[in-house]
Amino acid sequence: MNRRTKTAVLGAALLLTATAASAAASSGSGSSGLSAQAREAAALTGEAKLYRSAGDDITFSFDAHLAAKDKADPMKATGTFEWSHYLNGEGARAKAKVDCLVTGGKVAVVSGVITSSDLPGAKGKRVGITVHDLGRHDRLGYSWATTGSPVETKDLPQCVSSAPFEKVKKGTGDFSVTPWQPDL
Repeated sequence: MNRRTKTAVLGAALLLTATAASAAASSGSGSSGLSAQAREAAALTGEAKLYRSAGDDITFSFDAHLAAKDKADPMKATGTFEWSHYLNGEGARAKAKVDCLVTGGKVAVVSGVITSSDLPGAKGKRVGITVHDLGRHDRLGYSWATTGSPVETKDLPQCVSSAPFEKVKKGTGDFSVTPWQPDL
């Protein structure tokens, strides 16, 4: 074989190998062993502090997931989310069990019922939070921005929140949204 033929054969072999590897990865039989079907239907994860010029210490964390098998029903989402808000040593914290998760692109709305809190009267109340995943400049909003404290909220429906008007404090964390892709 001359040099040109060897180069052409080698190039064809590399192309076939790359094509086979790509096909294996697409079918889920690649090295990761994960198929496209195993991907979660939606998710909201991460932790960060909010920026407040007055120095408030406000932290939100999320571990919310919608399994692929539940793709058609965002109210089958699972997980928890937590937040705390303190200023000058006073404030409160709460943890909620997820009861709905809807994401679109890099925006997520999660709601849940408060399971524990040191804010009197908050346990058992539903709250909603919206996150806009903008990389290191995420934004967040919460249902009680317009309804008053979570204690004052009456009968909030699932997956309801406010626009993400708050900014994440630089260098304190990051939220990650996995987009929901329902069959429509």
